[in-house]
Amino acid sequence: MKEFDGKVALVTGGGSGIGRATALAFAREGAKVVVADRNVQRGEEIVLMIRDAGGTGGFRRTDVSVAAEIEALVDYTMKTYGRLDLAFNNAGIEGDVKTLVDQTEANFDAVMNINVKGVWLSMKYEIPRMLEQGGGAIVNSSSVAGVVGFPGIGIYAASKHAVVGLTKTAALEYSAQGIRINAVNPAAIDTEMIGRLADGMNMKKDDLTTFHPIGRLGRVEEVAEAVLWLCSGKASFVTGHSLIIDGGFTAR
Repeated sequence: MKEFDGKVALVTGGGSGIGRATALAFAREGAKVVVADRNVQRGEEIVLMIRDAGGTGGFRRTDVSVAAEIEALVDYTMKTYGRLDLAFNNAGIEGDVKTLVDQTEANFDAVMNINVKGVWLSMKYEIPRMLEQGGGAIVNSSSVAGVVGFPGIGIYAASKHAVVGLTKTAALEYSAQGIRINAVNPAAIDTEMIGRLADGMNMKKDDLTTFHPIGRLGRVEEVAEAVLWLCSGKASFVTGHSLIIDGGFTAR
């Protein structure tokens, strides 16, 4: 029997990067997977990959900063599969790479709306469904920039600190009712986003390996495995935790 047989998982930002790897990993372990993303082509591609591998999945285009779209996403999940057991609230953007003084109000609003409001709205609509069935597990996507400062991406860092605060508070409010809520905090993972961040810092993506004592970029599959562990029964006593996946970055 696979870890998540009979369970339904929802992944926002599932069209690429860490979200994509996690959606595929959930499906590999037996879950029915709903993929949400603003990019229709990428989202549908992931669902095809899940189905081609013998899994079950569906796609719903979603802007996580819009309450009605998140509500519709969760409703779609319930109407299609009848339940919601697992959620990875992963959709996020990095925003502009500039000093705080040079950041714009438009960039602040865009980053906060997706990275913070999107996580809050996701939990707002996921949690009631999980309560109805007696429990579930949620993982929110933060960052090492959610536990330390990061020059040049202060708005992004603030948003990821906020995700940690939301995660801890939600865990305190709902763990006794059977919903475990945690966060993952990756460092530089080999994704398109980290490539854009490197460009913004006038660096090459491979230059970011110097951030990690382990000597390389992280892989999306490594973060996906951490998300699956946090959602599994193996992590049954873990809640309100931010799991740092950083190749030693924060140990310096």
